[in-house]
Amino acid sequence: MPLLDISDVIPHVTRRFLRVLRLKPEDVLEMLLGFQFECERVAVKSTKVESLWEIFKCANEQDKGFRHFPKSCEVMASILVGHGMFREAQLLLLAIERQGISMDSSKIFVSLIEGYVGVGDLERAVLVYDQMRERDLVPSLLCYRALVDLSVRMKRTQLAFRVSLDLVELGISVSEGENASFENVVRLLCRDGMIREARNFIRKLMALGFEPSSLVLNEIALGYCEQDFEDSVRCFAEMKCSPNVLTGNKILFSLCTSFGVERANLFRLKLEHLGFMPDEVTFGILICWCCRERKLSGAFNYLSELLSRGLKPNVWCYHALISALFKEGMWEHAQDILDEMVDMGTTPVLSTFKILLAGYCRARRFDEVKVVIHEMVNRGLIESSALEDPLSKAFMVLELKTLSVRLKRDNDVEFSKTEFFDNLGNGLYLDTDLDEYDKRVTGILEDSMVPDFDFLVRKECSNGNFKVAYSLTGEMARWGQELSLSVVSALLKGLCTPRSYIKLCSSLLEKMPKLVNQLDQEVLNLLVQAHCKIGLTHKGWLIFNQMLQRNLTINSETFTALIKGLCEKENLRNLHDCWDFALNGKWLPGLVDCISVVECLCHCGMLKEILELLERMLVLNPESRLKVLHIFLEKLSLTGFSSIAHLFVEELLQHGCALDQIAYSHLIKGLCKEKKYKVAFAVLDIMLARKMVPCLDLSLILIPRLCKADKLQTAMELMDNVLRVQTTFHSDFTKRFCVTGKAGEAANIFQNMLSKGLLPDADIYNMLLQQFCHTKNLKKVRELLGVVIRKTASLTISSYRSYVRLMCLEGKVDYALSLKKVMVQESKSASIILYNILIFYLLSAGESMHVKKVLNELQEEGLVLNEVTYNFLVYGFSKCKDVSTGMHYLSTMISKELRPSYRSLSTVITFLCDIGELDKVLELSREIELKGWILGSIAQNAIVEGLLFQDKVEAAKQFLDRMVYKGLIPQSISYDNLIKRFCCLGRLDKAIDLLNVMLKKGNMPSSTSYDSVICGFCSRNQLNQAMDFHTEMLDRNLKPSINTWDLLVQQYCQQGQPAEAAKLLLSMVQVGETPTRLMYCSVIDGYRLENNPRKASELMQMMQQSGYEPDFDTHWSLISNLSNSSVKDYNKSSQGFLSSLLAGSGFSSKKDLNAKLG
Repeated sequence: MPLLDISDVIPHVTRRFLRVLRLKPEDVLEMLLGFQFECERVAVKSTKVESLWEIFKCANEQDKGFRHFPKSCEVMASILVGHGMFREAQLLLLAIERQGISMDSSKIFVSLIEGYVGVGDLERAVLVYDQMRERDLVPSLLCYRALVDLSVRMKRTQLAFRVSLDLVELGISVSEGENASFENVVRLLCRDGMIREARNFIRKLMALGFEPSSLVLNEIALGYCEQDFEDSVRCFAEMKCSPNVLTGNKILFSLCTSFGVERANLFRLKLEHLGFMPDEVTFGILICWCCRERKLSGAFNYLSELLSRGLKPNVWCYHALISALFKEGMWEHAQDILDEMVDMGTTPVLSTFKILLAGYCRARRFDEVKVVIHEMVNRGLIESSALEDPLSKAFMVLELKTLSVRLKRDNDVEFSKTEFFDNLGNGLYLDTDLDEYDKRVTGILEDSMVPDFDFLVRKECSNGNFKVAYSLTGEMARWGQELSLSVVSALLKGLCTPRSYIKLCSSLLEKMPKLVNQLDQEVLNLLVQAHCKIGLTHKGWLIFNQMLQRNLTINSETFTALIKGLCEKENLRNLHDCWDFALNGKWLPGLVDCISVVECLCHCGMLKEILELLERMLVLNPESRLKVLHIFLEKLSLTGFSSIAHLFVEELLQHGCALDQIAYSHLIKGLCKEKKYKVAFAVLDIMLARKMVPCLDLSLILIPRLCKADKLQTAMELMDNVLRVQTTFHSDFTKRFCVTGKAGEAANIFQNMLSKGLLPDADIYNMLLQQFCHTKNLKKVRELLGVVIRKTASLTISSYRSYVRLMCLEGKVDYALSLKKVMVQESKSASIILYNILIFYLLSAGESMHVKKVLNELQEEGLVLNEVTYNFLVYGFSKCKDVSTGMHYLSTMISKELRPSYRSLSTVITFLCDIGELDKVLELSREIELKGWILGSIAQNAIVEGLLFQDKVEAAKQFLDRMVYKGLIPQSISYDNLIKRFCCLGRLDKAIDLLNVMLKKGNMPSSTSYDSVICGFCSRNQLNQAMDFHTEMLDRNLKPSINTWDLLVQQYCQQGQPAEAAKLLLSMVQVGETPTRLMYCSVIDGYRLENNPRKASELMQMMQQSGYEPDFDTHWSLISNLSNSSVKDYNKSSQGFLSSLLAGSGFSSKKDLNAKLG
């Protein structure tokens, strides 16, 4: 019943409508407003909202003329959206329009859009947005912003642009929040090459007071790098700003590449006029390109300007200058540049010396080549032995070895082969292919003039140095260069493999968003897998969607990774979508992956998908069917779906499939885990009948359960099988018999072990000792404890607790104290635990004097009392009726900011209330309240009972109100006694409040509570309210007392409503109660007063069927009324109405009377 389903959320509202056949619009609104209020205060389950929705729909269908109030529709939609029931909210919107309900539905539309955006469902959010705009409704700014932000995240450029334009067209001034959203849209437009659209959009925004940030302008500038450079300057001038240095450098690099260094420099000057601040890389770009264009003087001019601005040249500038000097034949100045480089603090690297070697080789200065090689060896850049020829080493560094370069002396008198002379005047020449030689060394110099980061990154990737390659991408960005698609692909592949580098992949993609749409399916598959592997499933999902849009092939590994990732994130909506794509894409996981996928699906409770995967695996993996079955049965059984696994096994057996021992074992293990032992034993019987024996670990689980179920023969059969295989399982059986309380069987196996010369471990001794303590076998306990101590076996805390408890209960405190001494000597770290156990059981046995001695001992030992100790002391001394000592420890505990337990607080408060110390109780309660601690149900009841006992009714009411207001009501609360007390005191309103609090906390009040409330209303002659609670009581399957039924019947009779009273009598019979004779008579009298003899006679017959006989006066009165009334219709039957009445009342008919007389 939907109304009852929500009655624990708003009991004060729903109970007035339990007896109402047709709800009115105002009734529904009252329920909705009450429900909405509760939703804002506490978390309400979605099932409750579903019930509310059913009530809302049923109310609408009960009568053709029924129409919900507009406010009701608005509140219902808000509640639906708040609990993620978006489809229902849309249905509500359609119903509103269909019924022509006049209302402002914009709030509902906005809530729906925001709800869909919240769960990432962009398609449905846009659909609702379009419906809203078609109706000329305007979403809120927050709604626009949410929709734009999601469109940006999903890389839906056109959609984000369209929604943003809609907002701009409204002409509303935007806040900082909208500014950020608009900037993201501009970035998206620029990255998709829609530069002019981005610029025009910016213009419109600026007209509304929007001030674009430098980041947005840089995006536009970067877009212009591939288009109109002059227009970009005009754009910056128009917006009175300049690009940042990264953007400026990119533009300059593009200009140098396309139009040369002079035009690039003119552009740089224009940008500086707008406020652009160049850095060392800016001038480095100009220097490098001057060197490439053989404008050496220009390069040195830019170097001079760089130094004059206090900037430091980087290594690439020096490389370019050195290469240019060699290229121009000015080799003698190369060393000067190197010296200046070192003086400026820039360390030469391997490539620096390689340039020097190439330059000197090109200039045929081989003596300098030898010096450079010597310097490289000194710096540890290369290794060379004393016997190795420096020139050969130089040719090797320059990779000229394939040319077989040899330096020879020209012995001809006329120096016919001489190319150059050494310092001694010897004519020398190179014995090699000179054209190829010059081409190679010149190539090295030319490649060094402008750094090619694409080449450098490719080189590092080919060498497997992916982290170094990634670090170069940062310097590459400063130089305004971009990686080629092939290099990006190689780098991403390399970074995807090691788990520690995957985050670098994500960072690289963010730096180069355009390239994602150009990567091939191999790389994208790897990226999805990599992101899912480290928990970045959302990013993997975005890449996956881009692959779908491009119709790329998605491999099985990608589907597997994504499904597992979405399961872990519990993103069920995306998971279902991915699942459909996977099945359509012929996805088939391997056996290893299948295990983890099934496990994830089981965790999400996706049974349909599990069975779909099982069918797929069985069909497409015929050679591995048994292994597949093992996987599915194991995962289903161990994740709470053993019933499904059992049905599946039965289906297989009916089709004649043969299962092995492993399959049965998985199923039985799962059934045992879910405590479905009866079914597990049935499967075990099938298994044993097929001559299969469970594995060892399963046998150990089953044997104690079989013993508990009195299936000893099966248990012994399993035990014999296990012991034949492994004698060490004696220990396990002993332990398991102890766990299940089979002390005799455990002792027998223990003796069996000893007879076979097996040495029991400490666990067995401990478990046996605990079992003997439980059965109070003092003789066995002492014997076993003596053995344990003699064998220096470790006694566990559990065994110590069992022993101390037994000794204290049996009055043998000295034995408990003696064992404590032994245990303390053995274990210093656990001493406080040992003392706590001893204190608890001493106080439980009423030995408070011994406790005080133990506390003194604790103080001497220097041990600090912990929270457990204090709780035991408070509880124990209160139980011993030593309340002053209990209160002392409670105060000490609170002062130390240690929180008392419910039990200790309840015990103290109850005792104080019993002895009339109410002031102390209230003072303690206030202290607890100030700390925000919750008093348990028993404590709250005791305080209120104490106040009521002293006739402080108002104080009791205020105390309870304060508990509710401060949210200090425990989840498990019972106010049954207080409800009865307040009803007796005539404070019915407070009694109902307490009853409602119980219901809202999910606690069912007792029948007595309802009886008391109903009695209270009857005493006030408020019969309708009494019947509301009576109906609720019956709906909750609670049985009213006979007194309650009688009160209600008498009330109806007194108010002249015998028909309603008669209905109550019928209700009593239906629930299995027998109305009293007085109830029948009262209702019959009511009908007599109404002059309704027919109803009275029917009720009299019902009374007779219940075993009661009416008195003579009632009979005669009823007969008189019937004689004077028109009953001809009744006399048409073979037996007249009066005859029937008399016969049923024990009077004989005339015929019978004559028979008796005759």
